[in-house]
Amino acid sequence: MAKTPSSSPALQYEMISLTHTGRVREHNEDAVAFDALAQVAVLADGMGGYAAGEVASGMATAQICARIARLKAEYPKVTALDLSTELRFAVRHVNAEILRAARSNAQYAGMGATLVAVAFTGNVAVIAHAGDSRAYLLRQNQLRLLTHDHSALQEQIDMGLILPEDAETIGGKNLVTRALGVDARLDPDVAMHPMMTGDLLLLCSDGLNDMLTDAKIENILRQYAEHPAAAARQLVDDANVAGGRDNVSVILVTVR
Repeated sequence: MAKTPSSSPALQYEMISLTHTGRVREHNEDAVAFDALAQVAVLADGMGGYAAGEVASGMATAQICARIARLKAEYPKVTALDLSTELRFAVRHVNAEILRAARSNAQYAGMGATLVAVAFTGNVAVIAHAGDSRAYLLRQNQLRLLTHDHSALQEQIDMGLILPEDAETIGGKNLVTRALGVDARLDPDVAMHPMMTGDLLLLCSDGLNDMLTDAKIENILRQYAEHPAAAARQLVDDANVAGGRDNVSVILVTVR
């Protein structure tokens, strides 16, 4: 578990991360990274097996974190719009790097990763995602999902073919329609969200929300809102108690 404080002229952002292999998988192909000084955090869920997924997720988190850190070092007061543009470019760039690595090394063929990343400037969070890794916001004890899954299941829900409450019992929920390492034309969703003192932002891999309902996640975050390290541990522990069928990773950002 890692923890580091960060500050901006208006708000302070404190980041903490935790990742676990789970109870079924032999390897942890999730990756988490953050640079609290640069106010950026990235979480990726690798896919491909035989450690290739681990390579893809590691490339994604390290490269995006480093790229945004360089930008913030050069332009400390970067605008939210410019940060949004750079974050989108960073995701596209690492997507190309993953595809290139997969083509040049047979061992990495088929590797990829879902991704969720956040970068802050002033009082604004810029969130990018591709796949079913998620960002949630707990504000005034109410949990809200900030991202929209890129998955076959979500598409069926959007078309009205499946009710959201029935989704938990349907197979194929992990079939993603957008991810790094799949299509050279990848276009991540990027959105800007105003932040407030007291907010708690959660980034997670699907190993968390596949095991725990949003109501359960909300209850844990509310209970441990002032103790993010305990919140991260409880989220991961409860996901494992519920079955731990996948790697589970979380990044929590406390806004003060």
